[in-house]
Amino acid sequence: MTATPNSARSKSGHASLRTTTARAASAALTLWHGSAAAHSFGRIYNLPVPFWLYVYGASAALLLSFLILGYFMTAPRAQAPARSVDLRHRRWVGALRRLRFTRILGWLALGLLLLCIATGLWGSRDPYRNFNMTFFWVVFVLGFAYLTALIGDLYAAINPWRALAHLIGTRWHGFARGRLRYPERLGYWPALVLYMAFIWIELFAFVRPFKLAVLLGLYSLITLSGVWLYGAGAWLRHGEFFGVFLRLIAKMAPIDYVPGHRLRLRAPFTGALQGHAADWSLLLFVLFMLSSTAFDGLRATVPWFQLFWGDATGLIEGWIGQKPIYAYPWLRPYYLAYESIWLLASPFLYLSVYLLFVAVSRWLGGGTAGLREVALRFGYSLIPIALVYHVTHYYTLLLNQGPKIVSLMSDPFGYGWNLFGTAGLLRAPILPDPGTVWHTQVGLILFGHIVSVYLAHVEALRLFPTPRRALLSQVPMLLLMVAFTAAGLWILAQPIQSGRG
Repeated sequence: MTATPNSARSKSGHASLRTTTARAASAALTLWHGSAAAHSFGRIYNLPVPFWLYVYGASAALLLSFLILGYFMTAPRAQAPARSVDLRHRRWVGALRRLRFTRILGWLALGLLLLCIATGLWGSRDPYRNFNMTFFWVVFVLGFAYLTALIGDLYAAINPWRALAHLIGTRWHGFARGRLRYPERLGYWPALVLYMAFIWIELFAFVRPFKLAVLLGLYSLITLSGVWLYGAGAWLRHGEFFGVFLRLIAKMAPIDYVPGHRLRLRAPFTGALQGHAADWSLLLFVLFMLSSTAFDGLRATVPWFQLFWGDATGLIEGWIGQKPIYAYPWLRPYYLAYESIWLLASPFLYLSVYLLFVAVSRWLGGGTAGLREVALRFGYSLIPIALVYHVTHYYTLLLNQGPKIVSLMSDPFGYGWNLFGTAGLLRAPILPDPGTVWHTQVGLILFGHIVSVYLAHVEALRLFPTPRRALLSQVPMLLLMVAFTAAGLWILAQPIQSGRG
């Protein structure tokens, strides 16, 4: 059959469209590969030894630490109260109290929050020249979280939304006392929902200065509404997710600080042994701290990208009539929905795996505690893993972008100011050697898992009737830690290995 000129032009148009789509898909893949590389080092790094040796070495170190703990850690030592040094009556603490140091920091934090909103609304649209992007995402979300793991829960005293509620309360008497009693069944679900929304926005919303200012304003309204409804104490404890997140991180700190109640030195990480997760919502919050960071790393890997766009099952091609990569612009919203579902489901998937291992541990350990109690008792032992995952994935961003806050302080709006004479300082990023980054990541992940093995073993000695039963109960938990270690190292290594020939 001879093609007519119109049909020839039609075929030519379809071919041109297909070529254009393919080029767009290729460009998208190139951009994705670049972002995957940037997620780790930003340039190709060949592992000095095969990857499996790192996994075997880390697993052997975990097993050795488990055996040492089983031999030396006894039930009386686990039951003994943690040693601490009370600092409340030290002279320097009294001086800070008289200066109302935490109140000053609280007002400073509120001023920085308002500055982030103002610079986003009226400052430069360039995220690298606007104060709010670097200060919020890098200095606060990353830097202050890591600082909290060292100095304790200072955020509880300087929370800017607490200061804002207090400021409103000076004009609106009774504002922060609340109108309703906080429902016990709500638990930490409000904080978990807001935390999940925050991570989704961070990963998928393509936030720029103006949008960040709007989001901070919206979050402020949500927080103030919660304070008005349930009172500052209840809402800031259960619903303000930054407070919940940082309070959990502070359990790793050698400083135990509760504003107005205690200030003492203690052994690092032992805060996780003082109390346990109150309910399922707080356990899921801990698991989401872990799963969201793992998901962020996983989505930058080649296997994850190919899982959808490679279409090994052929289901997508059967649906749209062509290979998914050629329909990249059209399928992009579906891919966003696909990733969003996995992100939001991740803590529940982690919970199912965690409960499986806990159930076996409970069976091996004996005792009378139910599955819920055992699961909640061991929940805090996962916080060190969540913390080191967070550090290994993002500390290079803190090094690269964090120092620039010094120059941005002199020109927060990006108008070309030099208020404090620092506008030209520390603009060059700190780029550590790729080998240093990788081995630091390996060391941190291994260290975090060893700490978790220790915390879980101490908790087991407290929970189960005999040391032998406690040791047996930790075999499944050890296997879970080994699996987490291998998975964490694999995710970190994928962008590296994807560049290898």
